Amino acid sequence: MTSKTQTLKGFRDFLPEEALKRQYIQQKIEKVFASYGFDPLETPALEYAETLMGKYGAEADKLLYLFEDSGGRKIGLRYDQTVPISRVVAQYGQLFPTPFKRYQIQPVWRAEKPQKGRYREFLQCDIDTFGSDSYLADAEIISCTIDALKSIGFAKPQMWLNDRTVFDALGLTKKEIIIVDKLDKIGQEAVIKELESAGRKNAQALFNSIESSVKTERLKNICHYLDQADYLEGEDYLFVPFLARGLDYYTSTIFEAKITGSGSPLSVAGGGRYDKLIGSFSGRDIPAVGIAFGFDRIVETAQQLLLLPDSKTRSQLLVCALGTESIPAAAWLAPKLRTTGINTEIYPDPQAKLDKQLKYANKKGIPFVAIIGEDEVKTQSVTLKNMASGEQTSYSSAKPEDIAAYVQKPPVL
Repeated sequence: MTSKTQTLKGFRDFLPEEALKRQYIQQKIEKVFASYGFDPLETPALEYAETLMGKYGAEADKLLYLFEDSGGRKIGLRYDQTVPISRVVAQYGQLFPTPFKRYQIQPVWRAEKPQKGRYREFLQCDIDTFGSDSYLADAEIISCTIDALKSIGFAKPQMWLNDRTVFDALGLTKKEIIIVDKLDKIGQEAVIKELESAGRKNAQALFNSIESSVKTERLKNICHYLDQADYLEGEDYLFVPFLARGLDYYTSTIFEAKITGSGSPLSVAGGGRYDKLIGSFSGRDIPAVGIAFGFDRIVETAQQLLLLPDSKTRSQLLVCALGTESIPAAAWLAPKLRTTGINTEIYPDPQAKLDKQLKYANKKGIPFVAIIGEDEVKTQSVTLKNMASGEQTSYSSAKPEDIAAYVQKPPVL
């Protein structure tokens, strides 16, 4: 029986051209994370089921991939990175400095219905600070997120801010908070109806009370700090009293990063402060604040806005050896070019005609070809071809640095 040559629904392959774009964005983001002092950390794909269950809320628990392994242990795939890192901090906390700052970029799995922009396996990208309840830690997460989005090329990222204690003061239940969180999707009238169906009397009055809420002292301090940052502008963040964030573990500050400037604001990251979650593992509360980036949505949006490099490969140059007599020269030249910083590959069949080798370079998207044939061997030279312009230039094979200089910065025609 032949196996199906397709992926499971909600799962994807990333071919080289797309994988390169994803790596480009990941490297941009990681560079900003490192500039703020966040260090990398990784956790296993699998956790004990009891580690995951009961941390996200009833609705989210339904989306966990849970099963038994061959040893009869109840386990589950990582749903997010907040619960696993909370387990790590509880387990290894004595080894870390206080505060402890980390970033994590790994896949997560959710058994939800696949649809446009939603997958069952996707990459999540988090930064978190543990061990500090200072509003400065919250402000730094916000600032770092805005900087990371700007580094990708988004001109107008904006962070929406709120505080869960506003809802606590108004007596909202967890179910009502989830309903309020739907405002952007279903509108005011539908939210009020759902609140009424959930048993809330005077739902309209509750809605009005939320709408007229003011910043908590913590939010005022956060915004004041952000105002002092020369690289942040007031329009980079906005107090939104209806922002709720549906997960159960948030305790105060919550925030959501939006891409603005064209149509409705698009959410690309979300997080907040969760000061009680680690205590569910260690029995001792440790303050924590962080944010998760919707990496796939960021990639898709960046692609739509033409912010990504148009590259099919990282190879910059293909050495075309024509005939066995050219192999020694090719074998000498390729490593020399690599030491100059040029990503260089050799076509593996010296008996192949030049036309076939050039077609390979074109299909892969390699911008330059170094041709070494019978004439080049005799004159100890290399014919360098610019695949975009068709221009050909002869270089001494003894001076690979000249070839490298041309490849790195070819003349403008």
